[in-house]
Amino acid sequence: MKTLLMFLFFVTCHLYAGTLHLSLSANPSRLNPILSTDSASSLITQWIFNGLVKYDKDANIVPELAESYTFKDDTTLVFHLRRDVKWSDGVPFNARDVLFTYETITSPKIFTPYASGFMHISHVKMLDEFSVEVKYKYPYFKALEVWMMEILPEHLLKGETDLMTSKFNQAPIGTGSYVLHQFQISKDTVLKANPTYFKSSPKIDTMVFHYLPDPSSEFLMLKSRQLDVGTLTPLQLERQVDADFRDYYTIYEEISHVYTYMGFNLRSEKFKDPRVREALSLAIDRQELVDILYFGHGKVCTGPFLPGTGAFNTEVQAPKHDIAKAKALLKEAGYDENHPFEFELTTGSNRTAAAQVLQYQLQKAGVVMKLRALEWQAFLNTVIFPRKFEAVLMAWSLGLKSDAYTIWHSESSRKGGFNFVGYDNAEVDRLIKEAEKIVDQEKFDALYREIFAKIVADNPYLFLVIPSEITAVNKKITPVSTSIIGVMHNENDWIKP
Repeated sequence: MKTLLMFLFFVTCHLYAGTLHLSLSANPSRLNPILSTDSASSLITQWIFNGLVKYDKDANIVPELAESYTFKDDTTLVFHLRRDVKWSDGVPFNARDVLFTYETITSPKIFTPYASGFMHISHVKMLDEFSVEVKYKYPYFKALEVWMMEILPEHLLKGETDLMTSKFNQAPIGTGSYVLHQFQISKDTVLKANPTYFKSSPKIDTMVFHYLPDPSSEFLMLKSRQLDVGTLTPLQLERQVDADFRDYYTIYEEISHVYTYMGFNLRSEKFKDPRVREALSLAIDRQELVDILYFGHGKVCTGPFLPGTGAFNTEVQAPKHDIAKAKALLKEAGYDENHPFEFELTTGSNRTAAAQVLQYQLQKAGVVMKLRALEWQAFLNTVIFPRKFEAVLMAWSLGLKSDAYTIWHSESSRKGGFNFVGYDNAEVDRLIKEAEKIVDQEKFDALYREIFAKIVADNPYLFLVIPSEITAVNKKITPVSTSIIGVMHNENDWIKP
């Protein structure tokens, strides 16, 4: 009998212990959820930390660190917390952590765009060790969603004098399904299954995020079967994937929650003239971008909110490519062949191909666009954060519920905010504030469609492409299924033989 039990134990451990190999295209900056403003950092922190609530695979809001929640009235929300949660250092989680996170994220010493969701709160107070009351100033349309923000450990950070530079940001302790095992700049990041995780422990013991800033390197790793999950470019899918690749990987393709854009520094005199911004918009052939860069695996982006949401305005169409009109507008603004409009476009090193196509298109309208490509962290630290740019080529990954404040309200142009282009439209500001107090979805969507149209008319960004998300997953891994929140929504249940 002992032999049988030992055999079963060995088989179970062998089945559930494995390593999942993934890729990371940029260096994470801070592995602290309230400071993780880039996709690389957020990709890691989502496995280390939890919020009070989360989205399930069908985009329904469900409890996570909360056991349940109740709206006492339109402005009062009570969370009842789970009693079986521990931080990965073994210390129990409780309501003090929730209160501490709220006080930290709203502190004037912390510069984070995520604070905007919490400014609608009047107070947060502990009712007992496992109950928290949140009182809003008025009915708020994202009263629950704001608590998807991951919670921080009060016992480790309450005495921290400067969280912005804390060692915790490189060596975090969380409540999530994985813990950080290895992290160094420009090297692989390794996570290990959290033995104290309050839900069922992940069946895959180790996750290795290989640092692969070049898409071609990621593809070579996929082709040599050294990655279990990876992203394919449309070019790779159309021209370089062979039968052997398809035998080993299942390929999932869905329209992404991402759009690419060219953003102008509206504080610069060059871009204060709306005729210049419109001319640049008319000079760009967006469908050509979809066809050349994405081989048709994407669609033209027409505005700041994504298709499929109530905020998407179907009446707003993409600008019609018109070189003649673009030249005429530039001439009105004082530019011609002898005095061409010139500017510098700065981007991350992974977007140089797109930048070169844009450069070629704008050249046809007589525009001289210089290119500067930087490694991601250098791009953020020397260009975006200090606002030292003329124009940038970037992408936004959007949540399932539209929230215009963080990117488009003038208040978000302050330090740490996402409105780094300096967009300022008093009417848009007013509509955003009005919408925040509306809980009726149809009325909210109507206001957001109006916001959509006004932003597009101002051309603070040139909205370019919504690319498809193409993911390859090792066929040996089960169970894998698609979801509106991504193919890895159930990774904790994955088994890799």
